[in-house]
Amino acid sequence: MTRRLAPAGLLAAALALSACADLSPTAQRTGTGALGGAAGGALIGAMAGNAGLGAAIGAGVGGAGGFAWDRHQQSNERAFNQGVQAGRASSR
Repeated sequence: MTRRLAPAGLLAAALALSACADLSPTAQRTGTGALGGAAGGALIGAMAGNAGLGAAIGAGVGGAGGFAWDRHQQSNERAFNQGVQAGRASSR
C-alpha cells in the first residue's frame, strides 16, 4: 500500500509547487510561512496527541509570520530604492 502512495504523494507535491511559480512575492512568503508552520505544528501536535490541530495552528502562525516578514522586506526595498534615487539626484 505504501509503495502505491509514494508516487502519488510526489506527484501531488510537484503539482502543488509548480502552481506557485507565478505568485507575487507576498503570496510566496506568506505561503512558505504557512507551510513551514503547518509542518512544525504537525510535529509538535503529533507529540501532544493531535497533529491536525497542531498543523492548523502552525499554519496560521506561520502564515502571519510570513506576511510580517514580507512587509519587512518591502520596507527594506523601499528604503534602498529611496537611497539610490537620492544618491543619483545628488550626483547631478
